[in-house]
Amino acid sequence: MDAEQRFHPTDGRTASDLNPKELLLYATADCAGRTIVSLLKEHVSSVSLMELSIEGSLSTPTVVAESVFTHFNIIYRVECDTLKDQIIVSRAINLAHDKYCGLLQMMRRIAPLSHETSIVTTREVNT
Repeated sequence: MDAEQRFHPTDGRTASDLNPKELLLYATADCAGRTIVSLLKEHVSSVSLMELSIEGSLSTPTVVAESVFTHFNIIYRVECDTLKDQIIVSRAINLAHDKYCGLLQMMRRIAPLSHETSIVTTREVNT
């Protein structure tokens, strides 16, 4: 996620460079990210990094018209300042992943969808 809260492919390509199957994965990660940001708007201001990666396994070794997805995995990686924010971010990710992101819901109808979450606190807080 950049400073304007937009998600971009990290391999130097743009959305217009992606094939349709890659574009579907990109759109899914973008939808999940935007949903999380929306859920966090009122609660957390210390998110310093949010990265989402999505992988899709295909039924064929190379991408061809007949290829269909057999599994998806989305990886959420977030850095924030406090343990409290870490808890809030974790809840927002779970809500977006399980309930509020419509594209994730649609992808579940295509193939199984798993996820991994890594949220780290970058500043230690003395209590």
